[in-house]
Amino acid sequence: MDSAVLAPPVPAAQLAHRFAEQLAPGSIITDPTRLSTYQCDGLAHYRVTPAVVVLPQTAAQVQHVVRVCHELGVPFVARGSGTGLSGGALPHADGVLVVTSQMRRILEVDVANELAVVEPGVINLDVTKAAAVQGWYFAPDPSSQQVCSVGGNVAENSGGAHCLKYGFTTNHVLGVEVVTPDGELVTFGGRTRDTPGYDLLGAFVGSEGTLGITTKVVVRLLRKPETVQTLLAGFRSTDAAGAAVSAIIGSGVVPAAIELMDALAIEAAEAATHCGYPDGAGAVLVVELDGPVAEVEHTFAAVQQHCRDNGSFEIRVAADDAQRALIWKGRKSAFAAVGRISPDYIVQDGVIPRTKLAEVLSAMGELADAAGVRVANVFHAGDGNLHPLVLFDDGVEGEAQRAEEVSGGILDLCLSHGGSITGEHGVGSDKAKHMPKMFTEDDLDTMQRVRCAFDPKGLSNPGKVFPTPRLCGEVPGRRTEAHPLVQAGLADAF
Repeated sequence: MDSAVLAPPVPAAQLAHRFAEQLAPGSIITDPTRLSTYQCDGLAHYRVTPAVVVLPQTAAQVQHVVRVCHELGVPFVARGSGTGLSGGALPHADGVLVVTSQMRRILEVDVANELAVVEPGVINLDVTKAAAVQGWYFAPDPSSQQVCSVGGNVAENSGGAHCLKYGFTTNHVLGVEVVTPDGELVTFGGRTRDTPGYDLLGAFVGSEGTLGITTKVVVRLLRKPETVQTLLAGFRSTDAAGAAVSAIIGSGVVPAAIELMDALAIEAAEAATHCGYPDGAGAVLVVELDGPVAEVEHTFAAVQQHCRDNGSFEIRVAADDAQRALIWKGRKSAFAAVGRISPDYIVQDGVIPRTKLAEVLSAMGELADAAGVRVANVFHAGDGNLHPLVLFDDGVEGEAQRAEEVSGGILDLCLSHGGSITGEHGVGSDKAKHMPKMFTEDDLDTMQRVRCAFDPKGLSNPGKVFPTPRLCGEVPGRRTEAHPLVQAGLADAF
């Protein structure tokens, strides 16, 4: 059993000297100006400057960095492309940020065994590009897939538009090579779809960097479908579009994707990409079907009829890849495009049962009106994975606070309707305080014990996921003596 007592902060120069034993000088950053570029991930209003940034190029270099951190009791945080939206890669002020963006080799594409082996810094879309020449692809496709990294996808168990049919990242990872928090290099899973024993791979995917750093990923590849059909349907309201979603899913059709955008999200997308969505639409649906030609033709006709039956006033069918790309460009640019209509915004991520869509969207609107802020909605309607964007102006006194309150209130709405505080963005720094609303003390203690089995010193991405500093894995503070609860004989330190 290790103690939760931490050593005093280690000077950056001392850390850099130790890292230089195996890393090139250019891979170690201590200059304050350069460090400031790593203050945040995609959740830009949380900012912490790390003590040191390292950019390893090999698993051995990651091991060296982690071993030094373990020896000296220094916290460390892994970061890929930095596109996460929950502060999962937020640095630690006294810690080391391990940036894997230079580990970008696609090591193997093995279509005979339906897999590829990649380093963690490989960009999500590049996996598909590498496999496409042989007619295969990598299914998980977060909206940021052109820039997000596979290692980050594994940490956050990322999703995307096509997860309705194909599942999240965890359904497409066969194995990972990991540097554990004490510097061991281990493998969870492998090249086959099942391995005996405890599901450590399942525990690792989605653990948000709290169990170690990924240095290699074996991902599943899927054969490209025989055909793909995509449509855009315009509705006067989100209620009508939501009803169409329920009708489509209720009929037994499983689309590859169903995405819903409301009027504000459409306005933002038009301003940014000129995607030409239907005039006057209060909501649009993007519906995509894929599979064998005969099946897609049959179900595509049924989907269009469900849209018309529920009030769609305009349906456009993509005639070719260019038109399909334009439809998706509007949808996938929506998050960034909101910057065209608001100086600041919070991207929230919650999940509700699909049948509660109309009820929750209405309550969300009332919440925003009462607080005097606007909420744009663009989300994966097929599985109830909401991504409300709370718009505000940080230059207006009190508006940022009200936006934060609305953002938290939206999660409360999700929970009160049987949902979850996150679908695919992770808990990170942003939602840790909401965890007790969803889990009991026993639940959280059990999670902590799993974390402590990997990381008894609590050095790997401290301060994330769990709501407050807790005894097991408690690390954010600079405690120099035994914890009071340990002294009182009321608890053990793991």
